[in-house]
Formats: sequence, structure tokens, C-alpha cells
Amino acid sequence: MDCTIVKIGGSIIDSPEQLQRFLQDFASISGAKILVHGGGVMASRLQKALGQQPVMVDGRRVTDEQALKAVVMVYAGWCGKNIVAGLQSLGCSAIGVSGADADLIRAVRRAPVPVDYGYVGDITPESINTDFLTLLLRAGITPVFCAVTHDGCGQLLNTNADTVASCLAAALAQTGHISLTYCFEKDGVLYDKDDDSSVIPEISSGMYRSLRSEGRIAAGMIPKLDNAFAALRNGVSEITVTHARSLLSGKGTKIIL
Repeated sequence: MDCTIVKIGGSIIDSPEQLQRFLQDFASISGAKILVHGGGVMASRLQKALGQQPVMVDGRRVTDEQALKAVVMVYAGWCGKNIVAGLQSLGCSAIGVSGADADLIRAVRRAPVPVDYGYVGDITPESINTDFLTLLLRAGITPVFCAVTHDGCGQLLNTNADTVASCLAAALAQTGHISLTYCFEKDGVLYDKDDDSSVIPEISSGMYRSLRSEGRIAAGMIPKLDNAFAALRNGVSEITVTHARSLLSGKGTKIIL
């Protein structure tokens, strides 16, 4: 089964106008499609409102018990359902899901060394319940995944949304042509993070290693690209990193092996 998978994150989710425009473009994509959303900006704001201080290491959130509650409230609650409601208004039959729903994504809690990330779950393409996911897609339903997973023993876990998108794409890659697009508030991967016009049109794995060693790629872009290359190695057909407004344009940074 051919499928388009899009991950939306960054400040786009926090802007009603930009989110609405993105959802209009996403809803217009024909065929089977999946939307994966983050919500880190909103989750950090809720943490602060609750008296918590968000902690990030290499672009990944350290998730203690209180942070996990905030993450679940935002990702699986307001953020996800707001997106689903928006898609329904555009005639796109969508369902908001976490990894715990129908055992769609079962994760393993990350080991506490070298960094203790707390209630963070690691997943692989084998973690995906492709049978049920395919049933949804064949029924014409668009799954909207948040970044909450579970361990099968009753514990919810926070999993990087870029990883969720990558593993969903890789799990479905054996069934057909899978296109994965990472959308956020920049026009692509930047050579100079302070220069929005410095978009790199194409990045290979070797080029990525060099740019990362030079410090040109850091923070949240690291897990995004790590996951992009992992998806390519697992048979995903094409991957692009681009601005949410460019979802349908083909612009952005192409990721190649």
C-alpha cells in the first residue's frame, strides 16, 4: 500500500493560522496518509505553568513523572484532538491515536545510561502494529499519531515524534511506496541556523556527519535527521525536510543515503 506520512512540529502547531493552512494542504493529499504531530512548544509552556522546568538533552525531552503528565495532556489531549477536529472540518476522516491505542506502538523504556531521560520509550519499525494500522488506512481513515507510546505493562512513555514518523514509514515500507515529510517552521535544513536563506537542497549521510561534527546541525535537528536516515535504510522511498507551507511544493531539503 502506497502511503504519505507527514510529521508536523515546531511552532506551526502553536499558530492557529499556520496550522489551518497546513491542515488544508495535508487534507488535499490523495490516497492513504498518516499525520504525526509533536507539540513540544506547547508542552514546555504547560510544564512552566505547572511550575516545572523543561529539560532537553540533544533535542530530546527529559521526562520525569510530572513532565510525562504534561506531555500526555498536551500530545494525546488538546493538541491531537484540535488537529483531528480541524481535519474533520476539511472532509478528512481522521482518528487521533497514541501508541497505547489498539497497541499501535509498543515501546521499551530507555536505559538510564549515559543519560537518564526518565519515562522515554524507544521504538523500532517492529514496534508498529501494522495489521491494525493497515485496516485503518484501507478503511479510508487517516490516523493522527501523537508521540505517546506504552510498554505493554500499563506504563505510558514519551517517544520522540520524529522517531514515531520514521518507524511508521519503515514499518510500512515493505507494502509499497512510502513518502515521509518532516514539516516545521524553517524552509529545510539550514547550513547556517541564523540564516533562513541557507537551505541545503540535499543531504547525504556523509555530509550530515560532517555538518554535525562542525556544529552546524544541532539540537532538535539531530533526532530528525538521525530518524530520516534510519527510515531510508529501512526502505522508505523518499524523505524531505521542509516548511509546513511548502508541503505540496516539493521544496526543502531532500535526504539521501
